[in-house]
Amino acid sequence: MTTGRQKAESARARARRRLIAVAPGLRAVATALMLFILLRRVHLSSLLPRGGSGGLGRLIGAIAVMVLAIALSAVRWQRVLVVLDIRARLRSLLLHTFAGMFVSNFLPSTIGGDVLRVTRLSAGHTASPPTSFASVVLERMTGWIVLPLITLTALVVNPHLLRLGTPSKVALGLSVATLLLLGAVLALAGSRRLGGRLAGHENWLRFFGAIHLGTRRFRERPLAALEVLAAAFVYQIAVVFAAFLAASALDLHLGWTAMLAFVPMVAVVQVLPVTIGGLGVREGAFVLFLHPLGVGAHQAITLGLLFYGVTLVASMLGAPAFALGRPSVGRRVLA
Repeated sequence: MTTGRQKAESARARARRRLIAVAPGLRAVATALMLFILLRRVHLSSLLPRGGSGGLGRLIGAIAVMVLAIALSAVRWQRVLVVLDIRARLRSLLLHTFAGMFVSNFLPSTIGGDVLRVTRLSAGHTASPPTSFASVVLERMTGWIVLPLITLTALVVNPHLLRLGTPSKVALGLSVATLLLLGAVLALAGSRRLGGRLAGHENWLRFFGAIHLGTRRFRERPLAALEVLAAAFVYQIAVVFAAFLAASALDLHLGWTAMLAFVPMVAVVQVLPVTIGGLGVREGAFVLFLHPLGVGAHQAITLGLLFYGVTLVASMLGAPAFALGRPSVGRRVLA
């Protein structure tokens, strides 16, 4: 019987490895197909900024703000590491963060940007692999707390947005559902019976163990936890502002509160692992949310592609950091 279980586990492990091996190729094919469909809906000239030098200046400003946002995410990561009693130089975290952004946006590989950050942090002997993994998981989790809160705050500040029909209902429902799901995950992972038991696992269950470790540390250091959330809030506001500048470069007159309400929800849905960089998913979300604001489908798609381009240009700064540190990734890729 034991042999039968071992054979079944071995078969499942082989199936997971095959799935992991083909997933990047499938995402690349889906991305190419989605890009072909999207480019048929827009003219390449429409991606150029409007308003002459003013539009170009706003586009350059969007890129600069996105670079700042990536740097702010490194600051958020550092604050999480402080909670975990890990001291890391901000300069090193900046290099790891930019390299991770480059990998996530350009390379359809099995080594995602977050895995690269975990590997390089632990390879530098700054933290053990489990603690490095926990720091990245917790840093990401703060975004899932802040994003729906920004949307809900914008909807309260500007009640007119609640009367936009389906888009406002989707934004409201998605933000509430995100918070409820996050609350359930935190409750399960925070318990000693479940989260504590999973803390030492090496498979996907270590995700709950990482959250358990973080919630315990956050309860012990509430002020440090507030610093993490504050850094996460500033980071997300910077991303929204970059999207606002990109829309302005296209001469789309969208209100600030509207962008605060809908861009965070675009960020939530585009993380679905369907295409590289959320291509297509992000554009479809912009079409849904911006239609009642007088933005046509082709304009919303153009905004999504331009905003993706802004992110790509900002991520290119991570290419040297990725290339120079690449050997360490090969030595210690997490299982």
